[in-house]
Amino acid sequence: MTGVVLGIYLFRAGLSSFTIGLVIGVGLAGSALATVVVSLAADRFGRRRSLVTLSLLSGVGGFALAIFPALPALLFLAFVGMLNGTGTDRSASHALDQAVIPGLVPDSKRTWSLALYNVLLDGGGSLGALAAGLPIVLQRQLSYSPLGSYRVMFFGYAFLYLLVAASYLFLSPAAEIAKPAPSHPTARISPQAKKIITRLTALFSLDAFGGGFLTDALVAYWFFRRFGVPEHDLGFVFFAVHILNALSHLGAAWLARRIGLVNTMVFTHLPSSLFLMAVPFAPSFQWAVVLFLCREALVEMDVPTRQSYVAAVVAPSERTLASGVTNLARNVFWAVGSAVAGVLMQSLAFSAPLLVGGGAKITYDALLYGAFRKLKPPEERRSALDHQ
Repeated sequence: MTGVVLGIYLFRAGLSSFTIGLVIGVGLAGSALATVVVSLAADRFGRRRSLVTLSLLSGVGGFALAIFPALPALLFLAFVGMLNGTGTDRSASHALDQAVIPGLVPDSKRTWSLALYNVLLDGGGSLGALAAGLPIVLQRQLSYSPLGSYRVMFFGYAFLYLLVAASYLFLSPAAEIAKPAPSHPTARISPQAKKIITRLTALFSLDAFGGGFLTDALVAYWFFRRFGVPEHDLGFVFFAVHILNALSHLGAAWLARRIGLVNTMVFTHLPSSLFLMAVPFAPSFQWAVVLFLCREALVEMDVPTRQSYVAAVVAPSERTLASGVTNLARNVFWAVGSAVAGVLMQSLAFSAPLLVGGGAKITYDALLYGAFRKLKPPEERRSALDHQ
């Protein structure tokens, strides 16, 4: 929901394209800091307690949008509340989830379990996209003002995070991991894992920088300004987006079992960027949507495969740190990309973010394939031995 309406709401509230990008970027920066803390302390503090705390803080972001204080205060609350305008989960909780799930299943089911997890995320995201039409309903049926109808939604956003926090209280103890010894309060990682994590982090940073130009909030804002599409219609577009994303996760798990995790990541991600870069050249809203949906049918296939690959190439005790560090890099560069996108929209060309973001992602795909095509996860190495 926030991914669709955030940019439009801030525009209606009087903010410039630059400031809209700044608010989105600051929210992602807050999420990045939270991810640092989770990476270093969640296993010791307790994964369940960490998830509850993060959910309560996230509610602050919705509350900030609902009361809409003056700009410096809004930026502060967006930072504390880890306000997410990307349309996808980029939170510290998401990073911690990725460390928990692989430890609950054998290697052969790791990618499928993460795929199902992402299906549920995008299923919720599709319903949220439909909810983007609620301001119109509130205005027409209950005579709310345009800004007042949005504020009702953001109070609901804050309330939902309270429900999430309450739900995490019932999380199984199996999600926890043995705490590090007092003499080593943070997780220790092997030199080999450190090298792998460093290289993956650098590559994921480039991918996330490109992704920062392409948040749902900024893309919805682009459609709104380029074609004059109302929020109600955009809600249906992004509902379809998240349905395609959800289905693609299952397709990714099926494909990865046949061609491998790295091949699935690269060979689906690359064409999605080409579809995206064609969107600004579409002659009509209908053609732009077709190209955009083609992109969305492929772009998320690297998500469960990427998460599974990171978990596979490090030891179980290193997963929280590995997931946290790689997600931290993604959040930081998403924030940078979002802020830069606002500048490019305002000072260079309104469609520049789609072209720059797509180009960055193509470069990432080529570099990832060159660096990691020979480093196989355990299940692929076993499969290769079985065939021999």
